[in-house]
Amino acid sequence: MTDLGFLTDVIDSSKVEFGGEDRDRHASDWATEGRVNARPDAVVYPETTEDVSNVVGACDEHGMPVTPYAAGTGLEGNAVPVRGGVSLDTTEMDAVLDVRPDDFQVDVEPGVLGDDVNDEVGRHGLFFPPLPSSGNMSTIGGMIANDAGGMQTVKYGKVGDWVDEVEVVLADGSVVEFGSKAKKSSSGYRMRDLIVGSEGTLGVVTRATLRLRGIPEQIHGGRAVFSTLDDAASAVFDAVRSGVDVAKIELVDAEAAGMANDYLDTDLPDAPMVFVEFHANHGIDYEVDFTRSVFEDHGVERFEVGADDEADELWELRRELGVAIRMSNPSLEPVHAGDIVVPISKYPDAVRRIKELSDEHGVPIPCFGHAGDGNVHYLVLVEKDEEDAMREGVDVYEKIVEHALSVGGTCTGEHGVGLGKQKFMEREHGEAGVDAMRAVKDALDPNGTLNPGKVFDGDDAPRMF
Repeated sequence: MTDLGFLTDVIDSSKVEFGGEDRDRHASDWATEGRVNARPDAVVYPETTEDVSNVVGACDEHGMPVTPYAAGTGLEGNAVPVRGGVSLDTTEMDAVLDVRPDDFQVDVEPGVLGDDVNDEVGRHGLFFPPLPSSGNMSTIGGMIANDAGGMQTVKYGKVGDWVDEVEVVLADGSVVEFGSKAKKSSSGYRMRDLIVGSEGTLGVVTRATLRLRGIPEQIHGGRAVFSTLDDAASAVFDAVRSGVDVAKIELVDAEAAGMANDYLDTDLPDAPMVFVEFHANHGIDYEVDFTRSVFEDHGVERFEVGADDEADELWELRRELGVAIRMSNPSLEPVHAGDIVVPISKYPDAVRRIKELSDEHGVPIPCFGHAGDGNVHYLVLVEKDEEDAMREGVDVYEKIVEHALSVGGTCTGEHGVGLGKQKFMEREHGEAGVDAMRAVKDALDPNGTLNPGKVFDGDDAPRMF
């Protein structure tokens, strides 16, 4: 094993683990479990910015890779230490440091869970709007690293849009602050935005200042049922184009709805559905009625909206969808978690193309997602342990991504690049664009210490599928 004795010279030995159990646990994440096994040589649990600085700086001097890690909920292998070295687990840095309700801001450490942030600021009547649906199990540091998004992106934007300032440890161990606590600034390069979405390849976030919003006084939610997927997708596009002030607008196709109905033992139709949620301080009924009129233009068959417990009940199918799809047929496995985004005007065509490929290849592809911002999640399901089926499924998966890119979309809306999307980077950004990104990486991390083997293709990283 690589000599990592220098670690205990720069951090207390109680924060360093060389044992197999810790190393095994950090060898994969949600997406790579059973597909990629990349054990680190050691796991380090820093508790302070100084700890992170000392460890990263020492590893940089010794030519030792460092891969930031937290909850391990990534879907692209972002935090898997494919070059070994140190897995830097920030889950001990989980404090909400300072809530400033008068400034609508909170300072947090990177290992704090999203829901814990909302619990703390909720005491002041505030919330962190862009929190993804995995906020109960994923950390703020991971969300910043991937520029995560969620169901409320259509109204509030992504996590990166709500980060005012970050404290970052660079590859040489130096500690810098990017951004500011001011509402706006034109001072210098927007380095904060460079760190957001960089997946730990440019620096390790050790503190973040997040912007907050007052909890809306009125929250109503519900669902609409359509006879065809075209009607449902077109209704979403029309609602967004018309300016409906909706906080969430989610599409679920008939195939996914059927799987959820079976799992929940509900008697809803196996039909395309659109789930909506509205946030307002007054006049919420106007937005509900506006949406109803738009949906009626697209032949909506049922439209139900309620508040509180009624809204929770109406949203049950969407909440349980991920588990339902995975439980629907134990003999099938997903090729990969699809995460494309297209311009909203192209959304109906993108959904239609997925279904065409499903029919052409005879493979089930349930699709759903944050339709209001053009995000489609899809799962190409193939027979387990069937190599030919997996190869065909990968081909279908990639054709869907290629379609998104061909209409001006992106290969990933919120999961990041990691290992799984490297092959699409040059297609999306062009050779010169990727070269520019590499130049930034080389400038900030000349020794390639931070999370090597990620984002860029050709780094000889393992394939996920």
